[in-house]
Amino acid sequence: MSMTPSDVSIGVAPDAPPEPARPPAAAPRRSWSPIPLITRLHFYAGILVAPFLAVAALSGLAFVFTPQLDSLVYRNELRVAQVGDQANPVSAQVAAAVAAHPDGTLASVLPAATPDATTRVVFNLPELGDRQHTVYVDPYTLRIRGTLVTWFGETPLMTWIDDLHRNLHLGAVGRVYSEVAASWLWVLVLGGLTLWLHRQWTVRRRTRRLLLPDLTARGVRRTRGWHASLGVWLAIGLIFLSATGLTWSRWAGANFSTALSALQAHSPTLDTTLPGAPPSPTTGGGHHGGAVGTGDAVDVTAVDAVLRHAGAAGITGPVDITVPTGAGQGWLVAEDDRSWPVRLDRIVVDPATGVVARSDFADWPLLSQLSKLGVQAHMGYLFGIVNQILLAALAVGLLCVIVWGYRMWWQRRPVRADRRAPVGVPPARGGWRLLRWPLLLVGVLSTIAVGVALPVLGATLLGFLAVDLVVTAVRRRTGRSTPGTPAAGSREGEPVSG
Repeated sequence: MSMTPSDVSIGVAPDAPPEPARPPAAAPRRSWSPIPLITRLHFYAGILVAPFLAVAALSGLAFVFTPQLDSLVYRNELRVAQVGDQANPVSAQVAAAVAAHPDGTLASVLPAATPDATTRVVFNLPELGDRQHTVYVDPYTLRIRGTLVTWFGETPLMTWIDDLHRNLHLGAVGRVYSEVAASWLWVLVLGGLTLWLHRQWTVRRRTRRLLLPDLTARGVRRTRGWHASLGVWLAIGLIFLSATGLTWSRWAGANFSTALSALQAHSPTLDTTLPGAPPSPTTGGGHHGGAVGTGDAVDVTAVDAVLRHAGAAGITGPVDITVPTGAGQGWLVAEDDRSWPVRLDRIVVDPATGVVARSDFADWPLLSQLSKLGVQAHMGYLFGIVNQILLAALAVGLLCVIVWGYRMWWQRRPVRADRRAPVGVPPARGGWRLLRWPLLLVGVLSTIAVGVALPVLGATLLGFLAVDLVVTAVRRRTGRSTPGTPAAGSREGEPVSG
């Protein structure tokens, strides 16, 4: 039987019945579960932010032990050669420092807090900017043990490590790095906790592995167990470091300060103007108490009377005495004991009459108190060596979590011949489209609010979304598959190699 060309169709027998039309794919059901969205956010944030966190952890680990490093490096400046029977009056110690350092303006005095410590006499010099010269005086012999360039009382070594931790020695530009780390740390911790709890309860139907890894597991499951269980142990500490670090960051810290102002929760300022004198252009509470020397001659013999009045008022222990900024100004004496229980009371003293103004730490607003205590704990001062050990454990633990996170990324890479990739593929995108509208609306509004409060978090999140959209668009134009599709034969989105 002959066939006409119209009877022939490519790949179909002439007499085959036409294929029935496939029904359109059903629209995915919307869910109340944000797990797919959190999974993708945790993955991308972990990959991209982990280097910032690693640098912050390493530099923070170095800063934690700067008191011990200072004791080794600056032993000659910080300690006396031999403890004597009787220390000279503080005024004589200041006079010795002034004689040895005729340049600059006397700014503050920190009398020796322990029998083997030196007295620190601080001078402002215009060419040093916010740095100062600190002269170290032996209270027993009046010998000058050394002079260092200091910053808010920090030695050069501590200042160097502090700058590394805060801004990588890049100034204002470098502070972006530390704010990225602090802004995302709490997001990663809470996201990881959510995923781990969901996995143990919903997927595995067990909770005993929340705190301990499954040592019988292999491959990516074993690595995930170490990564997640250690993260649970570190969670509270890491969130604390994130919150306290943000309080003095550049942009989020400014918003925090604005909130304290709106709530009238700042620590109170202390006016150093003496009764009957013209109003002071500056008040106490800034750099070394807020006073900056004006160059006027200061009667250093008055410091002994100031200390007597301070002792009578209960201001004892380590103190920072700021000299008057000019005529009609009093001496500001501030306690500087930052270990628990802290002693941070301040008074203004007229050497002739006594205490004329006072501000006690107990009277500070609660938020201001918590902020101050949080900063001291963040820096490792509040609980002494115990505080240092806890911070060191957090830093080392965070580094381990980061290493295991990258190892999971490597272990999840496709290894089949037709699906090879150098690293693991990200979770499937589009999780937000599966959320129910009320949950999606709450999520969007919450994200906007957090992004406004934490501008660096908001900006980097937008950057992540932009990169993700660009990569997806390029893949679609080139015909490549969208990343995030589970490999054939995998379970729960894990590659066959797991």
